[in-house]
Amino acid sequence: MIGWFEAVVLGLIQGLTEFLPISSSAHIRVVSEFAGWDDPGAAFTAVIQLGTETAVLIYFRKEIWEIVSTWTRSLWTKELRSNWAARMGWYVIVGSLPIGVLGVVFKTQIETVARDLRLIGSTLIIFAIILWIADHTARNKLTLEKHLSFTHAIVYGFAQSLALIPGVSRSGGTITAGLLLDYRREDAAKYSFLLAIPAVLASGLLELSQIGENQAPDWGPTILATVISFAVGYAAVAWFLRFISHHRFTGFVVYRILLGVFILIAVSFGWIDA
Repeated sequence: MIGWFEAVVLGLIQGLTEFLPISSSAHIRVVSEFAGWDDPGAAFTAVIQLGTETAVLIYFRKEIWEIVSTWTRSLWTKELRSNWAARMGWYVIVGSLPIGVLGVVFKTQIETVARDLRLIGSTLIIFAIILWIADHTARNKLTLEKHLSFTHAIVYGFAQSLALIPGVSRSGGTITAGLLLDYRREDAAKYSFLLAIPAVLASGLLELSQIGENQAPDWGPTILATVISFAVGYAAVAWFLRFISHHRFTGFVVYRILLGVFILIAVSFGWIDA
């Protein structure tokens, strides 16, 4: 079971890694295994993501309020339907469908075989290479307000659904898709964060009933980890958006590859169990 100290560490990890393209779920799984702790499981991971998602809600509160209010009013006010905020509301809804459907269909596999460290190590490396290619071929010119479409929203959505596999990274998958579509790095990241809101909130709320049951951690450590992930996550998202406005993703790519290789070596030599 997850204790108070483990909750602090895992909350810090969740907050630090959720918005970076390095996979928070992979880090939680790997650190737990190396430390000799029980696997906190998919339910714990989903619930503490509510903390980092709350950080997004607060950080982007003005944009989110404008999107929600304009989209709602556009349902009966035809003149508002061409407004970027109303369109963004539909794009977030459409983009959330793939991960919602696939998450339900493959729920059992996500909670079991997808948490194998050999798979996690491999996906860290493979998607690092894809991110590097996208980052170095992207024209970095399209913006959300002018160029986002239903087609692009669906592409983003399927990219986000890849994050159901630990090691891919929710932000990494969607940002990579955005770069391949030629969006500016900041815009790709911003839409990635907005798109994650429905999926993360739905997943976390659905898994709340599992906390304290069977092998899932108790409520106390889970709440502590969630609060810590919120505080650290808020600082992380602010830093990340500033960083990528002037830098490429090369550092994250190198880190993912090194971590992936290390995990595969550790499993191969029996230092940790897969």
